[in-house]
Amino acid sequence: MSNRAVEKSNNKKTGSQLHAGHRQRMRQKYLKTGAESFHPHEMLEMLLFACNPRRDTNPIAHRLIDTFGSFSGVLNAPYEELLKVDGVGEAAAFLLKLLPASARVYMEDSVREGVVIRNSEDAYRQLRVHYVDQTVEQPSALFLDAKHRVINWAKTGSGSNFSSEIIAKTLVSMAMKYNAVYIIMCHNHPSGVALPSEQDCIATRTAQALLKPMDTRIVDHIILGGDDYVSMADSQRYKMLFI
Repeated sequence: MSNRAVEKSNNKKTGSQLHAGHRQRMRQKYLKTGAESFHPHEMLEMLLFACNPRRDTNPIAHRLIDTFGSFSGVLNAPYEELLKVDGVGEAAAFLLKLLPASARVYMEDSVREGVVIRNSEDAYRQLRVHYVDQTVEQPSALFLDAKHRVINWAKTGSGSNFSSEIIAKTLVSMAMKYNAVYIIMCHNHPSGVALPSEQDCIATRTAQALLKPMDTRIVDHIILGGDDYVSMADSQRYKMLFI
């Protein structure tokens, strides 16, 4: 082997050893300090370790952030768009799409029945976990017993095939099934703007009317938008719907 070939082999080995050491240091730092001490691109860099056992994932992480604007933007990006980023293969794109869904499953699993809902903030904490990776409008509801304890959460419509009447009839059916005394309606606005619409008011009134003979009350309708929410029962403009 020529001197140049030996030197090239040694340089390659040294670079590989340095890279392995960098990964180990990042792992140790994470185990010691948690995510708070890492930048978003560094979190992506570590996530990509699993799909790139030898490749430096730091440049890939930077390209992802630059392309989609933020850590959440990367995780919300379409699978096909992720594949267009240099260094992102099918395994990495699949992993990035799996993360939001995994987070939702984890959060849903940590929410237990029997939690007492004292106010809209309590309700929001229970509801938001079901919308972590939701990109289309999805109506749902929390069903409560006489002591305002959570009996169950359920979707009250699917896809775009729902209306005020469908939601109201679904709520009646589920209220009977769960023997619910109180119901908190919910849906998300994928636009990120958590402002109630006239259609939201109609859906609330329709449900109230159908549930009244059962002595079951809608006590709130919560609109989720991005990291924000609006409780219609807390709003001076809409609170009369719940009296």
